[in-house]
Amino acid sequence: MNRSQFNWGQIRSRISIAAVGACLLLAMFVVPPGRLEAEKRTKKQSAPQAVDAQGAPLFKVDPFWPKPLPNRWSMQQVTGLSVEAKTGHVWFLNRGAAADGDEIGGDGNPARIDCCVRGPEAIELDQEGNVVHAWGGPGYIPQWPTALQTILADREGNIWIAGTAAQDSILKFSRDGKLLWDFGHRPPKDSPPLKENNQQTDVLVSKGRFNLDEDAREIYIINWKRVLVYDMDTGDFKRGWGGHGMALSEITNDPIPPYKWTGAPPPEEKNFVPDLHFAEFDKDGLVYIGERGQDRISIYTKQGKWVKDYYVAPNTPSRGPDCGGLPPNTKMPPCGTTYKMVFSKDPQQKYMYVADGTNNRIWILDHATGRTLGSFGGNGKYAGQLHWVNAIGTDAQGNIYTGEVEQAKRIQKFVPVMAAGTR
Repeated sequence: MNRSQFNWGQIRSRISIAAVGACLLLAMFVVPPGRLEAEKRTKKQSAPQAVDAQGAPLFKVDPFWPKPLPNRWSMQQVTGLSVEAKTGHVWFLNRGAAADGDEIGGDGNPARIDCCVRGPEAIELDQEGNVVHAWGGPGYIPQWPTALQTILADREGNIWIAGTAAQDSILKFSRDGKLLWDFGHRPPKDSPPLKENNQQTDVLVSKGRFNLDEDAREIYIINWKRVLVYDMDTGDFKRGWGGHGMALSEITNDPIPPYKWTGAPPPEEKNFVPDLHFAEFDKDGLVYIGERGQDRISIYTKQGKWVKDYYVAPNTPSRGPDCGGLPPNTKMPPCGTTYKMVFSKDPQQKYMYVADGTNNRIWILDHATGRTLGSFGGNGKYAGQLHWVNAIGTDAQGNIYTGEVEQAKRIQKFVPVMAAGTR
């Protein structure tokens, strides 16, 4: 057969059919990279987490997370953090008010030192620890808080920031830093310091510790000895209560007296005991209020009916003249154990993770009973240790993120330890 006798159209057709068949066969065995990653995450989530003899889940620090901040920005006090539900990204406050000279001395032209400069105060990190968005800081807007305390990412992707100074308030931003709303309720500028008045609800100081009930469109603010609830869109006052469900009219405006610490828990107190440090919601709609001054977490319905109390490391001194940590008393350790708290992300919210900046531990509590199962951390500045931990969050994969203030000035990631035989 000579070359002219070949039917090249038939040959090309047969080659094409063979190629398509090979591709289909290959597709049966090759999984797209995105699907592989998704399957890995699913397997990781379904794999059992290791627990200790008391039933506390085990964690280990990821010493390489996050990555160094760009642009020579220095890491400052991490007073608050929030894990975004949709993306798993971590938003944190990088409060630079207590920056040391060697942390911001790299500014100027020429730069005085190689490192560093003061960076933005609201920073978003992706799950690999890269900066995605960063903005905010002194002068960013006239209302920028001077005593930053809380940052929250809502499920619509908006970012809420608040501070505890008298002229600070709760501010709502877009994720790229555009101011969307100002809660207000500030006292007049240059007015004398407000005396404690737990019955006043129109003008507030120390609005920095708050949380959002997005289903009900409400803001919960903990202030003095009370919980106050406002409309999340208008800022209108709706309701409030004091310790053990007492009406606002019944709350004392006198200080809660100190107690003589003998190694025992603090005496029982019906009022909320300042400082109040957090308000969190569980899956059943209960509200958990952290009373650092009492080593206590007090639990309520959303209408203010008292349900029960949990105590966290209650033999730790909770308040009194011997509590130190900040000027003028820097020689004594701080007091109180209930700085911040989050629930585990499993459907049952089986665990409560409580950040204790006095003992520098993350306590792990059984959600149903309040029993302390274990802890991790310990005072120090090595990776995995904690020094004045003041912020905590967790994501859908079970990772725990912590933020530290005073001189530690860092954010850390603790990953679940998987049970033997799993990856």
